[in-house]
Formats: sequence, C-alpha cells, structure tokens
Amino acid sequence: MASLILHDYFRSSASFRVRIALNLKGLAYERVEVSLIAGEQRSDAYLEQNAQGFVPMLVVDGEPMIQSMAIIDWLDRSHPEPRLIPDDAMPRAVALAQAQVVASDIHPLNNLRVLKYLTKDLGLNEQTKDRWIATWIAQGFEALEAMAGDGRYLGGETPGIADCCLVPQMYNARRFEVPLDDYPRLVAIDAACMELDAFRNAHPDAVKPA
Repeated sequence: MASLILHDYFRSSASFRVRIALNLKGLAYERVEVSLIAGEQRSDAYLEQNAQGFVPMLVVDGEPMIQSMAIIDWLDRSHPEPRLIPDDAMPRAVALAQAQVVASDIHPLNNLRVLKYLTKDLGLNEQTKDRWIATWIAQGFEALEAMAGDGRYLGGETPGIADCCLVPQMYNARRFEVPLDDYPRLVAIDAACMELDAFRNAHPDAVKPA
C-alpha cells in the first residue's frame, strides 16, 4: 500500500473534496494541516514541493501531486473501486460536467486569494464581497440543480466525483449565508451524502485544528 500524505487546510473546499474521495476509497492517509491564514502555503519548504503554493497536495510515496481534480482522477485510476468517475464516455462526460460547474466555475471566483484581492486590493467592503460570493454560487447552483437528475446522489445511486465537489460548496454556501431554497435537489443530495461516514469524517468540523 502506498504511503499517502495529504497536505490541506481544514476549510479549503478543494481539500474537502479530496478528503471525501480518499474516504470513499477507504484509504488511510496522514493529514498535514497547512494554514492558509498564516500563509504556510507560501513557505519555501512547501513551494519546493508545490510550485503553485495551493492546497491540497497529496504526496504518494514521496511524489507530490497537486490540483484536487487531478488527485481524484489518480485515486480513481489507482484504486478503481468504488468508481467516482464513470468509464463509459457519456456518463463520464455528465459526471465531469457536473463536477466542473463547482470546481471550475463557482469555486475559483470565491476562494481565499480572490476574496483577499477584492477587499485588500480593490477596496470592496464586506457587503459587496458577500454579494460577489452569493452571485457566483447562485449562478452555478441554478445550473447544477437543473443537471441533478433523479438519483439519490449527483452520481446516481452511488456518490461520485460531482458529489465530492457539491458537498464542500454547499458548506461554503451555508457559511456565507447564501439562500438555498431554490435548490431542493441539491439540498436533498447534500443531506444524503452527509449520512455517509466518508463525507461526515471529511467535514471541516471533523478535521479542524484543536
């Protein structure tokens, strides 16, 4: 069994999605907290392994791997069961499209470095920053609600990569008090996911530093 060390930040949604994937695969890993607030991701030691200076980073037998979607794809290829990304072309495209609504369209506009830039460099006040956050979450969730299908999860009857992305984004939406009444399917899917240990044990409240 490969040695897995996950460098992450407890409240990072990209890290949260990787923790979910690792748990769904039933893989044991060591977790190393990288405080984004303290700027530990910009330390020389961290940048030597991860030139981008982001979390998460999964170190596999000493080999660093970055970007949450690439990490999840590696997990699926190296540990095929349970599948998180379908093999067949059309279901695979659907699953990745759902996942990318969050990972490519919502999350990058609302991550910590963007929010810091909006307030510190552009001088936006907190109220305007919150409007920015809510706008992009609402636009993404409106599309994802329409794409959700009829299954228990976004992945159908078993959770998949899209669910790994959805649940952390739902956590962020609630954290920033974004109304969710218009997304009943997403709320139901999030609730179904949170019934599973793999999701509960990956939650920021379960891993936050003491």
